[in-house]
Amino acid sequence: MSRVAKRPVAVEKGVEVALDGGALTVKGPKGSLSLVRHSEVEITNDESGLSVSPRSGSRFSRAMAGTTRSLINNMVTGVSAGFERKLLLVGVGYRARVEGQKVHLSLGFSHPVEYQVPEGVTVEAPSQTEMIVKGIDKQKVGQVAAELRDFRPPEPYKGKGVRYADERIVLKEAKKK
Repeated sequence: MSRVAKRPVAVEKGVEVALDGGALTVKGPKGSLSLVRHSEVEITNDESGLSVSPRSGSRFSRAMAGTTRSLINNMVTGVSAGFERKLLLVGVGYRARVEGQKVHLSLGFSHPVEYQVPEGVTVEAPSQTEMIVKGIDKQKVGQVAAELRDFRPPEPYKGKGVRYADERIVLKEAKKK
């Protein structure tokens, strides 16, 4: 069996878990998330938390058990604490501002870039060169951060562009005459 799936998911105080047939719903102070259970995986709720086990001994079933356990753990963490991803804009004149659910970016193009933020995710700009993407769904937060970064990924010579705060850019040496 997957080593990830062997550990039960601890459900924190203030988080409610409901198993309804093939669906799992997790409610917490920040919101609610649901997951449709895969047919190869069995989910049980006991005193130690949520346990995930494969229905058969096949390799796919064991892999899905580990994946499902990680998804459930991310759901419990998301509804209790939430997720956030910080982005930095590095470059002369690179700026970001947020108006409602739209992010306006000046990234050195001949035109400003507008990005419509999807539901369930919020973007904040504490300064003109920082953006913080927040939400309860880890996949959505990561996807929005990746889409914002894709407008101008960091280039390898000067490091200009949109980067994650914890990202390390290895700069190349310029061509010598």
